[in-house]
Amino acid sequence: MKTALDELADALGDRVERNAPFGVRTTYRVGGTAGLLVVVADEGELSAVAGITSRFDVPLMVLGRGSNLLVADVGFPGLVVVLGAGFESIRREGDQLTAGGALSLPVLARRSVAMELTGLEWAVGVPGSVGGALRMNAGGHGSDMAATVRTFRWIDLSTGEVGVSTLADLACGYRSTSIRPGQVVVDVSFALRPGDPEAGQAEISEIVRWRREHQPGGSNAGSVFTNPPDDSAGRLIDSCGLRGFRIGTAEVSTKHANFIQADAGGLAADVASVMEHVRNEVERKRGVRLSTEIRMVGFDDAGGGA
Repeated sequence: MKTALDELADALGDRVERNAPFGVRTTYRVGGTAGLLVVVADEGELSAVAGITSRFDVPLMVLGRGSNLLVADVGFPGLVVVLGAGFESIRREGDQLTAGGALSLPVLARRSVAMELTGLEWAVGVPGSVGGALRMNAGGHGSDMAATVRTFRWIDLSTGEVGVSTLADLACGYRSTSIRPGQVVVDVSFALRPGDPEAGQAEISEIVRWRREHQPGGSNAGSVFTNPPDDSAGRLIDSCGLRGFRIGTAEVSTKHANFIQADAGGLAADVASVMEHVRNEVERKRGVRLSTEIRMVGFDDAGGGA
């Protein structure tokens, strides 16, 4: 008997890939496959896919640049939708900038400065997409998405509904919003200010320099835990002597304690184990229960992310 996932695959036809590599599409580059994966080239194709997916009860998620995901080694038993090049547009209308959901944040930052606008320089240090960044209210260097977002357009894969929402609809919190897993951010409009390109470029260069000096490269997903009120997750982890702590193919970075590195060809289970050990040790020694920024996908005790 065919499962709902099989029936969805049949309905999507040649555009869908079964048992598609998924973990390797994230910045951790570990983890299993997706039951189904489809790359949509443009908004018309996304609308067509949403018209199909809305008829099936299967797990759905949207993949941006995978910079805040950890995919379980067993994979994700649903459909992953990836936005193609048609969602990387950027245009200026006065002091408003509209960027496609798949545009990378570093490109957004540099292009906005080149367009003589200011307010998005901080984004040069966040290796995510516009849509993914909106969903988690990404931020850094004293700002975040909520500081400049005006409106965003979306399509819901689970209902086929389309709409335009404002910042007030987002229920923004620290690294969180009300955007649902199957809700695809088509584009985002930002309210910015006129800016001096030379000053903007200088700020971008300083952010890039700072991040290279203080944060590790390699296979990781950036900061693992959110900062508790009036403290730093990295400081708490470091104070527990956990820099360099390793389980199997994953370890706490020796450069920044709030980063967990994965070895090439490593296991997502090892990354998850290091995360849990760090959380438990900080709670035991410092009385603080850390919350993760990373979305755990395909794990028994966690839902999907974007």
